[in-house]
Amino acid sequence: MPNAPKSQHRSVRFSDEDWADLLAAAASQGSDRGTKLKELVAWFLHRPGAELPERPAIEDWAKQ
Repeated sequence: MPNAPKSQHRSVRFSDEDWADLLAAAASQGSDRGTKLKELVAWFLHRPGAELPERPAIEDWAKQ
């Protein structure tokens, strides 16, 4: 099956501003929101091998 996700879709609530900023911050690192959220959750839950994701420099993504 070509589109068979490995996990179930979940919904969370973020402000529009936070959601847009997360997109910009993740993109500045060549990533996406979902990947960054999964990395943070894995670290928060002490999953084996998980490390705290690196924060991007604010000047790389924030609106001036």
